[in-house]
This record gives sequence, C-alpha cells and structure tokens, in this order.
Amino acid sequence: MRRAWPAYRTLWIFLLLGWTVSAADRALTGPVVTWMIENKVGFLSATENRYALGGLIGGLFFAGYMLTQFPGGYLGDKYGHRTIITISLIWAGIATMLSGFITGLVAFIAIRVLTGLGEGAFYSNDRSLIAAETPQEKRSLGMGVVITGLALGITIATVFAPNMIELGGSVFSDGEDAWRMPFLILGAATLVVGIATAAYFRRQERGLPYARATLHLLAYSAVGLAAVMGVYFVGDAAGLSDLWIAILEVGLALGLVAFVFSRRQTEMGAVLQNRDLVLINLAFIAVLWNLWFFSFWSVSIVADAAGSSFGRSAMIAAFNAGAGILGFPTGGWLSDVAVRRGIGRKPLVVGFTAAQCVLTVIFGFVVAAGAANVWLMAGLLFSASTFFNAMQPIAHAMLADIAAPEHHGAAFGMNNLIGEIGAVLSPAVSGALRDATGGWSAAVFVDAALIGGAVILFLLVREATSVGDRPAGRFRRADSQTTTAASSTA
Repeated sequence: MRRAWPAYRTLWIFLLLGWTVSAADRALTGPVVTWMIENKVGFLSATENRYALGGLIGGLFFAGYMLTQFPGGYLGDKYGHRTIITISLIWAGIATMLSGFITGLVAFIAIRVLTGLGEGAFYSNDRSLIAAETPQEKRSLGMGVVITGLALGITIATVFAPNMIELGGSVFSDGEDAWRMPFLILGAATLVVGIATAAYFRRQERGLPYARATLHLLAYSAVGLAAVMGVYFVGDAAGLSDLWIAILEVGLALGLVAFVFSRRQTEMGAVLQNRDLVLINLAFIAVLWNLWFFSFWSVSIVADAAGSSFGRSAMIAAFNAGAGILGFPTGGWLSDVAVRRGIGRKPLVVGFTAAQCVLTVIFGFVVAAGAANVWLMAGLLFSASTFFNAMQPIAHAMLADIAAPEHHGAAFGMNNLIGEIGAVLSPAVSGALRDATGGWSAAVFVDAALIGGAVILFLLVREATSVGDRPAGRFRRADSQTTTAASSTA
C-alpha cells in the first residue's frame, strides 16, 4: 500500500519556489552592477568610486530588508504566516519589475529599498511555518530543503544575468538600457509564484486577512523607506563616503532594535535577553556578511583574479551559489540524524563553519597571488560554500529548538534583523576595500576573519535538549521569574 504524500512536503515545494524567486531578485543587483561598471553605463558611469557606490546600492537594499524582519515576524504571528508570505512575494514581484523601469540613481535606490522592505517579511514567516507544520524529527531537513531555493535563486541570477542582459540589448533600442531586462524577467517570475502560492494557501485556509495585513506592513514600510532614504540624503548632503552612509544605515537598524525592545519588553525580552539566541544572532552577522559578499561581488572577484570575461566569470562564480543545492538539504538531513543519535546539532554547526573559514582563507591567498586558475577558484568556492550552506539549516533548527513556538516569528525575525547588519555592510565595505587596494584579497580575508568569529560564538551556544517529542528549550521571561521547561546543556 502506497503511503500518502504528506502535506508538509507540498508546503516545502511552494516555499522553496518562493525562496528561489525572491533570492534571484535580490542577488540580481550584483551581476547587473558589475556589468554597468565594466561597460561604464547608467548611473555608475560618472562616479569615481564605482565599486563603493555599487556596494552601497546593494547594502541599502538590505537596509530595507532588515527593517521588516521583526515587523514581518510579528505580523505573521498576528495575521498568520501564510498571509505575510503571500504579500511578501507579490510585493517583491511588482517592485522588482518596477526596478527595470526606473531612471536615475536616487529613484533606483528607493525602489530597491522598497523591494527589500517587502522581501524582508518572508524569512521569519517561512521558518516559522516550517517549524509549525513539519514533524519535529524532520524539522531541520525541511528548513534545508526549502532554503535550497536561496541557492537556486542566486545561481539563476548569477549564471543567466549575462544572457538576460544580452536579450535586453536586442530588445531596447538603446544598448545602455540592456540592464533593465533581468529585473523585468525575474520580477514577472516572482509575481507568478506569488499568485500560485496564494491559490495554494487559499485551499488550506480561506479568508486570510490580506487587506489588513498589507496595510499594516505598508505602514511599517513607509516609515522604513523614509528612514533609509533620509539617512542616505543626509549622508550624501554632508559629503560622507558611501561606506559611512552604510554604517549609518546599520545604526538605524540598531535603533530599531532598541525601539522595539522599549515598546514590547514583555514579548521581546524573551528574545533579546535569551543568551543563546543572542549568540546565534551575533554569529549570523558573519553568516549574512559572507553570503552577500560572495553573492554580490563573486563575478567581479573571479573576473579580476583570473582575468576572465563577464560571461565566464559568472559561470565560475555560480559554483559558490550552486553549492547550496547540495549543502542546504544535506546539512538539514545530517542535523536531524545527529539529533536522533544523541550527538546534537551544535558539533555540526561548529565543524562546518570552521571548515568554511579555512577554505575561505585559502581562497584569499589564491586571489592575492593573481592570475588564478579559474577551476581552482571554482573548486574552492564550491567547497567553502557547501559547508557554509550546510550549517545554516542546522543553526535555524537550533534556534527553533531554543525558542518557544508562540515566539518563533519574532525570534526568526530578530535573528535575521541582526544578521542583516552583515548584509548591509558587506557589499559597501568590500567595494570600498576594492577601490582602496585595487584587488579583492583584503575583502576576502576580512570575510574569513568574521567567519572565524562566528565559530567562537557557536561554540558558546548551549543547545536545547529534548523532552519527549518537544524541544526543551523555552524562553525565559524578561523578569527571570519563570523557569524554563527544561534545562539547556553546556
């Protein structure tokens, strides 16, 4: 007798598709910016520090993205995670398509920030929905399978950006507008996935409060857009460098954390005062730094180090993104096996992160030597990224084990909000280092040092034990009067 296809696997497929298109939308900016720099076109043609400005554009997207991490999780807990996931995908599709119509630097930055604000609501609700709907013994596997879409999306954006730009050159009468085509194509794909996801969720739960949730998210986003662009205008008027503007945007995010804590101490005290969650969140600054350093600049790194063409560099750089297709589900599966055998998730997180750090250091020396062999670079990128991607679903499952289920949305939202500090700074800092040094090796070594710091932070996390079929790790109340459901192990 054939076993019925479990409903949670269908959920995994739709969420994987959501990750794929949204990741492609956000990763697309890096290859497009690299093409604009190489061809001296668009709003990057007149600036002196082109890499720093290109990195700032990417960083400001993530400034918007991080500002809706906690609101997105909070609204998911309030209106339902399915509701916010659907809104996020449709929002991202429309905003990405609009990116292809924009003319002018400031307008382009604004629409990318707006895109980030919409996409920022996806992560915390996706992780929360998987944790709620997947059997606990398959939780890490589910998170790994679904987030494989991140690797697929980045790979699609990296590999096919040259082809989409080439198509744009034949469609638009002005060849300088060829960069618009990737945004139009991938934005339309995201919109289709968003509509299909809405139809799927409608079969599960009718009457989702889309209107109220959209208005609530729009209110948060309006404030976020005004704040991010206000910081940009003030920094630009004051003559600050692109790097300092990115740093100010991080200060804005930290101010948001402080504001949230002051307004919602009862709810958020459990998240922000939990030692182990804080350690994981800080480690994710390095995780997100590494992810978007290589996702944004890998094509340029390969082109500079190996002297290869834009198209070939994109193909080699795709080994970094493509490794997630293997790493994400494998890491999730190994994590669940380790828990069943009493080993726990922590040894895998620490070991995989340490292996990635060593391989990144070796990659840095290869880049520094110059005239690098493209296949050696491809092998190192693939190996380091496989370990890097494998550790992420394991760390996500650790967070879900530690967090109380009723606070999963807020916990995952805060995790990504703090982690996105790395995503905001990484493209801008790395681009500034490229402008200052004339090469990418310094930026690679900075990335490796941050990953080394993440290894230490993960070592200090106390993994939750299990009691029966439920995680023992529970939030401590802010007043520390309530005991946890079970103790954590050192």
